[in-house]
Amino acid sequence: MAVHHNRPHDDSVLEAERVDVKPPPMYRVLLLNDDYTPMDFVVGVLQQVFAMTREQATHVMLQVHRSGMGTCGVFTKEVADTKVAQVVDLASQHQHPLQCTMEPE
Repeated sequence: MAVHHNRPHDDSVLEAERVDVKPPPMYRVLLLNDDYTPMDFVVGVLQQVFAMTREQATHVMLQVHRSGMGTCGVFTKEVADTKVAQVVDLASQHQHPLQCTMEPE
């Protein structure tokens, strides 16, 4: 025996409300050139903090050396903040004036 509920039969399909999810704002992390930080140290920082190969890190280090700044990567704000802090901390530990900053993409 079937049980019937007293509710009207509804054939309509509920449509999910469309929500446009915007990607989070991205930030470019930059290393700034100075006349004191050794090139090898910069390459090491790029490998350690940004997981670059030695070849990639050397390329970015030369960009910093020649142009005055170089891009280390583009990240969400939280990741960029963390990477900037890691670079500044490493430089400070080794008493190098290496500067790292971030800017909106």
